[in-house]
Amino acid sequence: MFFLVLASAGPISSILVNRFGSRPVVIFGGLLCGIGMISAAFCTSILQLYICVGVISGFGLALNLQPSVIIIGKYFLKRRPIANGLAMAGSPVMLSTLAPLNQFLFDNFGWRGSFFILGAILLNCCVAGALFRPIGMAADPVRKQSVKQAEKTVKEQPNNSAVEMVPPTAVSLLSGTEDEDDKDCCEKFNKYLDFSLFKHRGFLIYLIGNVLMFLGFFAPIVFLAPYAKHLGIDEYSAAFLLSILAIVDMIARPTTGIIANSKWVRPKIQYFFSFSIAFNGACHLLCPLATGYTGLVIYSIFFGLAFGMVCAMLFETLMDLVGAARFTSAVGLVTIVECCTILLGPPIGGTLIDTFGDYKYMFIKCGAVMVLAGTFLFIMNYYNYRMLVKEERERKATEETMKDNKHIRTETEDGNIWAKEKMQDGPEVEPLTDEKEGLKKEVNGKSEV
Repeated sequence: MFFLVLASAGPISSILVNRFGSRPVVIFGGLLCGIGMISAAFCTSILQLYICVGVISGFGLALNLQPSVIIIGKYFLKRRPIANGLAMAGSPVMLSTLAPLNQFLFDNFGWRGSFFILGAILLNCCVAGALFRPIGMAADPVRKQSVKQAEKTVKEQPNNSAVEMVPPTAVSLLSGTEDEDDKDCCEKFNKYLDFSLFKHRGFLIYLIGNVLMFLGFFAPIVFLAPYAKHLGIDEYSAAFLLSILAIVDMIARPTTGIIANSKWVRPKIQYFFSFSIAFNGACHLLCPLATGYTGLVIYSIFFGLAFGMVCAMLFETLMDLVGAARFTSAVGLVTIVECCTILLGPPIGGTLIDTFGDYKYMFIKCGAVMVLAGTFLFIMNYYNYRMLVKEERERKATEETMKDNKHIRTETEDGNIWAKEKMQDGPEVEPLTDEKEGLKKEVNGKSEV
């Protein structure tokens, strides 16, 4: 329930961020997280825990996750991949520390006290949200004030002279607001959640590849410790495999951000993302070869590296495709589509384990799906890059043609104007020759006589 609400609330979070900005949304989400966890301390049934932890806290975390990712694109441009890698490094830190913290709280304060303390910790999201300084919001109050002044002036003087007294900028703003009021509901909704992204070629490639990828992305994490126990490894050593994975993941995310920000990788970052997904799948395909604890430790190291590479570039590649302006809507639409495969991945893996009685088929399924997703993204991104280059050449050729036509038209117009002026001025006066001068004198002499 928690992950279902967290994933499905993506479009709502995007709409709220587009309408109110990241800071108030994160603060409100932090309040919901804290209230949900603290309310869980007073629950007396499983249904109440579903509502408090799953719905309220899950929705609150959805309002924290997406604005935190979106604000990175507004603050950073040159070193954005590094910023994304560092921001994503917080997840494995909590993954490696939350399990022992929960055990400590449960042993000392019980489950009710644990929920209460976790709720107090999550209230610090409000403090983090208060640090999200808005960027580029200063023009909106000025625009609203100009519109209000224009409306007031028109109401006070309804005659024709009132329009003359209103500043031209205010009149244009007023007409703009009237046009906006005439828009239908669908167009206004599209302003907050851009559905035209489904016509964007790069966005569709990214979406299809990620839908395939998430069918095998989380299941190996869920079944890694049970697989170790299935091989006869003790419980504590099996749990330590997740800690190894989290530590490597913690280092891999910022390192991947640094590599992705280099001048050799960033122009073709989509290829790097495709390679990371295929590398992740290759690790899962080789996991069944590990029959002892040493093999599982090696698998955990490479799995943590591949997992960190994918997570570090998951949102950076989307922003690279659609741009920072449309990234808010893109995140919301991606999460609502991907939530189905995120939730279906582990159950499908569990079904394979129950059917065949062996974990290797689950790892082979996850590996095959991720290798397929990486290959699909690599091929389609190659096609997308080729089409972008072709479209750019056509655009430049069109601009050059328009410039040439404009230059020719300007020369023709100048020639027409010159000819017209010449006709209005009349024929030019030619200088008199000697013969014409003598005739002129003769005529003048006769006239004098």
